[in-house]
Amino acid sequence: MDIKITKATELKTKPTLEEEASLGFGKRFTDHMFMMDYSREEGWHDARIVPYGPLQIDPASPVLHYGQEIFEGLKVYRREDGGIQMFRPMENALRMNRSAERLCMPTLDPEFQVRAMKELVRIEKDWIPTSEGTSLYLRPMMIAGGAELGVHPAKEFIYVIICSPSGSYYKNGIQPLRIHIEEHYVRAVKGGIGAAKTGGNYASSLKATFDAAARGFDQVLWLDGRENKYVEEVGSMNMFFKFKDALVTPPLLGSILGG
Repeated sequence: MDIKITKATELKTKPTLEEEASLGFGKRFTDHMFMMDYSREEGWHDARIVPYGPLQIDPASPVLHYGQEIFEGLKVYRREDGGIQMFRPMENALRMNRSAERLCMPTLDPEFQVRAMKELVRIEKDWIPTSEGTSLYLRPMMIAGGAELGVHPAKEFIYVIICSPSGSYYKNGIQPLRIHIEEHYVRAVKGGIGAAKTGGNYASSLKATFDAAARGFDQVLWLDGRENKYVEEVGSMNMFFKFKDALVTPPLLGSILGG
């Protein structure tokens, strides 16, 4: 499939070297984005790179009512030799498809996903920051489109990739974190959609995360949803640690991690 390119006529101001130290995460966005549409009749079609801007969706779009959407995230770095390095794009493309299958959404050719990412990065290469700890963050996403209510898989979808020059996810960078052990809310349950990278998983984590933040913690350590004693995950979409079959005593682990 060909990728049509429409260049932006007005370009944004890129961060200066001095500004890169305070980029933060996901606050600024580049000049262009990749888009592609899906329908049951045509499959994936109309691949294009266009000026960055708002998406136009109908108020009856299923994504707004039933949350049929998924996303990914990966980083592009400027190497010391001036080259550009994208971190494991094929693995992200494959995980995107696993999420799509779980949420009854159409999969995409992984090689085409990577090609789309590379083409967008080629156009936006001047947005890649150079300071230590910075990168160009890519956010591929797929949302249900169309205009039809009713609890069933959508018939139309929109795939988008946006780019954001970013620094550390945490304002103080990588340093020791105060972690709260969550004993009430859970992040994932057997038979659920915890393995899919979908917005609903993150929305359900907000209550515990913000309650912990109000008490002075940086992150939440999630316990398993069945017995509430095994470590499930620590963190959020950009910083997490997985533990395999770890059994913890919450008060003890809390004291070790600063809780």
